[in-house]
Amino acid sequence: MSVPAAYLGVILIWSTTPLGIQWSAQGATFSFAVMARMLIGLAICGVLLRATRTAFPFTAAARQLYLVSGLSIFVAMLLTYWGALHIPSGLISVIFGLSPLVTGVFAALWLSERTLTPLRLTGLALALGGLWFIFGQPWPGDGRATLGTAAVLAGMTAQALGLVWIKRLNVRMSSLAITTGSLAVATPLFVLAWVVADAAQLPVDITPRAGAAIVYLGVFGSVVGFTLYYYVIKHMDAGRVALITLITPVSALLLGQALNAEFIPGRGWLGIALIGAGLLLYEWQALAGLRSAAAQADKPLPSSMID
Repeated sequence: MSVPAAYLGVILIWSTTPLGIQWSAQGATFSFAVMARMLIGLAICGVLLRATRTAFPFTAAARQLYLVSGLSIFVAMLLTYWGALHIPSGLISVIFGLSPLVTGVFAALWLSERTLTPLRLTGLALALGGLWFIFGQPWPGDGRATLGTAAVLAGMTAQALGLVWIKRLNVRMSSLAITTGSLAVATPLFVLAWVVADAAQLPVDITPRAGAAIVYLGVFGSVVGFTLYYYVIKHMDAGRVALITLITPVSALLLGQALNAEFIPGRGWLGIALIGAGLLLYEWQALAGLRSAAAQADKPLPSSMID
């Protein structure tokens, strides 16, 4: 697999996922949309696991990892899908762009990692200031926008907590096995949520766009995206990976405006800009390493090496 192609694939999938979440609930309830997505993802993971003969550990440690990751997926996605009904899709991507900051805080508190340098704390403060501006916005078209923003923020926090918990467990296995086991835990919970919320009623007027969005998210959002992301992490340095969290909120905002006629108030843009500046400061060290590597690559070779 080409590393640049995988990198662009992650950006494309992460940029389109928030819009896909919104479209998937058109003519269907949010609980059905997320359940259908996870069922598709689990089926594909099962086929891939069998076709590639990938080991699927079922030790006590592996089961604990599946449980933690599956519960994290369930809480994060259920809250995000509900919140997506009430806020612009681009804002979802901006909030999930905060994940590295929240993950860093959890890692410092739970794993005793010394990741919160003064520069990163400044970035965290800027991002929190941006959230304050966002929460104070009368977002157009929905009176539950504040609750929707809070739900997506809680979903992102649950995902970040799950990531740190998984790191704390430190169980080594393939990303496909982790994804399959996690979905195996989460999918029955999504089915239960659909039964409770919708009395297991199938949607009768789901739009073709919603159906296509559910399939897209099931295939690409739940399986391909994670596989490509793990591949990129293994083959690229931290600076280039960090750029993904800076690029996708911007591209998602542009897609939301172009394809979904989304409008963001002026003060909302100020909040988004503060979050972007906070992310930039938080990832500054990784990005500085990227610039240093690029500068070294541009230096001419010594004459002794040329000769």
